[in-house]
Amino acid sequence: MSTGPVRTALAIRHVPFEDLGIFGDVLAERGYRIRYSDAGLDAVDRRAWRDADLLVVLGGPIGVGDIDRYPYIADEIDALTGRLADQRPTLGVCLGAQLMAAALGAEVGPTGAVEIGYGPLTLTESGARSVLNRLGQTPVLHWHGDQFAIPLGADRLASTPGFDHQAFALGDYALALQFHLEADPERIESWLIGHAHELATQRIDPRVIRADARRFGPELAARGRAVLAEWLARAGG
Repeated sequence: MSTGPVRTALAIRHVPFEDLGIFGDVLAERGYRIRYSDAGLDAVDRRAWRDADLLVVLGGPIGVGDIDRYPYIADEIDALTGRLADQRPTLGVCLGAQLMAAALGAEVGPTGAVEIGYGPLTLTESGARSVLNRLGQTPVLHWHGDQFAIPLGADRLASTPGFDHQAFALGDYALALQFHLEADPERIESWLIGHAHELATQRIDPRVIRADARRFGPELAARGRAVLAEWLARAGG
């Protein structure tokens, strides 16, 4: 456990089972006090979003294009705009990455396809120099249909055959990941239950994801922890 000063990590959670997962252990080991804010239930506290030593915006089944139906998305984008302007350490996962892109003025929208399940990334030259080099060739967990454009001034870090924009970074303070490194493979069943309707609609067999979680999950968890630890070190946390 860290013996340094207590730092705060605010995690924005959009559905209960898409939480910090394995990232929570890394943050605790580094001395962070973790607090969750549940989207749609807790009001967006712009001061808390600004003042947290670390902000992590997690995933969920809604999208940037759903603002009319879920108006708190606009509040989240506004709060992110201010935090990113201040260059405060910010990590976005899936929907969180899309919200970061929107806050930075980039387009986000549906692609007409989905990417659900475990699959490898291809790193760009910038990605190979980034913390994502810790992943090696290990497949990561994908679960999305929308895609963000790369914001002006950001580095594109990774792609897959169907989705060119899988990650971007702004300096050392902002990292946006379309895929899920945080998911605990030992709790993948909560994802399969929570997203059962989507899996059925897309004709994706949960048994395949369950088997791949057993096959790839332990190594991915170890590598995901290493990615977060190195990014925190680079971001000053």
